[in-house]
Amino acid sequence: MKNKNLAILLLRIGVGVIFIIAGWGKLTGIEGVQGFFGNIGIPMAGVMAWVVALVEFVGGIMMLVGYKVEIPGILLAFTMLVAIFTVKMGGDGGFSGMRLEIMLLLTSLALSIMGTGSYSLDDMLGKPSDTGSSEATPL
Repeated sequence: MKNKNLAILLLRIGVGVIFIIAGWGKLTGIEGVQGFFGNIGIPMAGVMAWVVALVEFVGGIMMLVGYKVEIPGILLAFTMLVAIFTVKMGGDGGFSGMRLEIMLLLTSLALSIMGTGSYSLDDMLGKPSDTGSSEATPL
């Protein structure tokens, strides 16, 4: 039996946990992140380190609990796109060095499109559980 809502929950858990851990690591080591961003030429490295850390941490929490995932989905996907182009692309690892970032980019975008599903804070609050879906019947 197919269960779209369970599949969305599993994706949200995976994406959410990864970004919460990554964001927390950046928040607790922000000076190192600021230095790294400065070294690779990211403009306003000090500010952008905080922005990325907060987007990953708060966005990860929003994904995990299923709250307005459209917003963090786009922001997290953009963060991964920037990581791919500034750090991963052209690195020694080639494609294998950016597999996680590509998967997180695509999964974040997919969740942004699909919405939170039924097992979510949005659903508990009575908000629509998907965006732009033309399906009339739940799976």
